[in-house]
Amino acid sequence: MAAPKENVNLLFKLYCLIVMTLVAAAYTIALRYTRTSDKELYFSTTAVCITEVIKLLLSVGILANETHSLGKFKTSLRENVLGSPKELMKLSVPSLVYAVQNNMAFLALSNLDAAVYQVTYQLKIPCTALCTVLMLNRTLSKLQWVSVFMLCGGVTLVQWKPAQATKVVVEQNPLLGFGAIAIAVLCSGFAGVYFEKVLKSSDTSLWVRNIQMYLSGIVVTLVGVYLSDGDEIKEKGFFYGYTYYVWFVIFLASVGGLYTSVVVKYTDNIMKGFSAAAAIVLSTIASVMLFGLQITFTFALGTLLVCVSIYLYGLPRQDTTSIQEGERASKERVIGV
Repeated sequence: MAAPKENVNLLFKLYCLIVMTLVAAAYTIALRYTRTSDKELYFSTTAVCITEVIKLLLSVGILANETHSLGKFKTSLRENVLGSPKELMKLSVPSLVYAVQNNMAFLALSNLDAAVYQVTYQLKIPCTALCTVLMLNRTLSKLQWVSVFMLCGGVTLVQWKPAQATKVVVEQNPLLGFGAIAIAVLCSGFAGVYFEKVLKSSDTSLWVRNIQMYLSGIVVTLVGVYLSDGDEIKEKGFFYGYTYYVWFVIFLASVGGLYTSVVVKYTDNIMKGFSAAAAIVLSTIASVMLFGLQITFTFALGTLLVCVSIYLYGLPRQDTTSIQEGERASKERVIGV
């Protein structure tokens, strides 16, 4: 009797993964178009802040629709948001960690060759898998670990761009760069899995959790805006260079963010990584048709690795989407290959 329900749950998870992949791919294509257009566009941290605001508004709207009553909606906001500073602080952790990650990634890119940065930054994929095992008491089979590292290599090859000779000499500190990339990789894995643990450790609505996180995210990004672009914003304005197309890109990023939280809630961060990799492949293939991008051997090989890794990860019939309580009985749950 449980089979139909399990099939519905599986179809829902598959739907969420497909939509997230398509939205992420559409966002990447749209962003690539804005960067190749002749229009003067003003890209800065303001777009990140606006994205957080839109995600907050969308989450509020979905929560209002979910409660079916204005009274219940107000009560939910009062109890879970306005009257729960402890929960707000709990959800501010991933926002702060993601801010550190972004800054460390920028610092690493400034002190490492682009090729080295591309390879090392993809270690966030196995790092996320490791955090999933350590923080959520889950187990992965040998085949799943192989597929995770295969995905890491595939994404690296898909995004690989040969280094170009330049006459500009840039002073770099490789030691600082590797230290920064290590922190960025750890932050990426920790923040994603921490958010997943918060989502799955209580019966609190996903949209309430999103509201809590996006409120702290707005504060963090606003601080970042005025620390990095404060003078430029005072001179040109907060929305300088924004066009209808820029707003469309921001909207896609917002919808993608919401679907990402749905994917994390009903699947896991590892599957989110596989979905993001598929989005990279799809957006690059679309760019070949739309912008005349040339397919390279490394891209073809990377695409093959991504596809094979997705297939291999799905082979073991092991549920990795719920938190297991207590100690792990590893001999019973680890699937040998």
